[in-house]
Parts: sequence; structure tokens; C-alpha cells
Amino acid sequence: MIGRLRGTLAEQGGDHVIVDCGGVGYEAMISAHTLASLPATGAEVTLRIYTHAQENKIALFGFGSAEEQALFNLLISVSSVGPASAMGILSGGRDPNQIAQLLANADTKALTAIKGVGKKTAERLCVELRERCELLVAGWGARGGAAPAESSAAPARAAIPQAGRPPVANEVGAALVQMGWKASEVEAALADLEIDEGATLEGLLRKALQSMPR
Repeated sequence: MIGRLRGTLAEQGGDHVIVDCGGVGYEAMISAHTLASLPATGAEVTLRIYTHAQENKIALFGFGSAEEQALFNLLISVSSVGPASAMGILSGGRDPNQIAQLLANADTKALTAIKGVGKKTAERLCVELRERCELLVAGWGARGGAAPAESSAAPARAAIPQAGRPPVANEVGAALVQMGWKASEVEAALADLEIDEGATLEGLLRKALQSMPR
């Protein structure tokens, strides 16, 4: 199975690229987001790859970032979404973070505006992926991965940290604010959050999410 391609960008089209690796050209389907991040034709490029093997066909899907591939993997875990459909969904937003935010917020109206996503598919995506996308977005924000969906996210995150609170609690609060909850709601959740020795950000975030208003 091919997991990564590094070589010369031989061709790039609307939804695919051909990467020349030692004289062999590998064609991979890509999203509009990855297409926009590619270097000029003839330059060296590295893509993460998902290999989709069928009985009579092998298709490659390429990603310019770990964040985009992580979201792709979540999308194809939904029974009605195949790799090509997942790429279409990824192309429906300006970046992976925006799509993940829509899923985390269960914004079915915005999702159905994406070409190829009907109401039932949007609802199923939100039901199956909402909590997982909440954690995904929080993880990106905690380690400075994918960019925030809104430019106002940085000031909101800065308002949460408090000197007398464990650093990991501040990270949980920042992640919750980035997901869209009000500072007052986040503070209430953090006040009730029990932090045991060795607690992880992901574990604490799961606990906090259970008490957040829906």
C-alpha cells in the first residue's frame, strides 16, 4: 500500500495530480484545498496518500496535510461516504478546519450546500462524526495545527487562561471556546471539571463536552 509520494510534480489538474517518482508517474485525486497549496509544476512535492484498492482498480487520494487526511479518514468511516465523495466534501470548504467545524456544530444546512451532499447524508455525517470532529478540532487548536475557522478565535482563546488553574484546564477551555461555546459556559464547565493526576487533554475534553449545553 502506498502511504506517501515524494517526487516531481509532473501535472496538476482540477482534481488530480501526477507525481513523477523515479520515472514512474503516480496519479492521485486531490481536493481543491490541496490543489491550492501545490508548488509550480516541475517542483518537488510530497503528498500523504490513501490507497483505495478495488477488485479491478487501484485509486490514490493525496493530501497536503495530516489534518486533511485525518478528516478524510473520518468521512470515509461513514457508510454512505466513499473516498471520491469525501474528497468532494473536503473541496466544499476553504480548509479542513472549516469542514470539521461544520460537522462539530452539526450545521446540516451548510453541509447540504456542498455539491453532492444531500440532507440525509448531512444528517448522518453529523450524527456519526460530531463528537469526533469536536475532538479533532480541539486537538488541532491545542497543538497549533489547522488554522481557526474564524479570525476572532484567537482573542477568545486568550480570554480563558487563568494563572491559578492547571495549564491543561486552560487548554480545555481554549478548545471549547474555539468550538463556539461562550466564555461563561466554558468557565462553568471548568469549575466542575475534576482533574486527576496524569489526566490528558483529550480525556478532560471528553468530560467537559458532556456537561456543555447543546
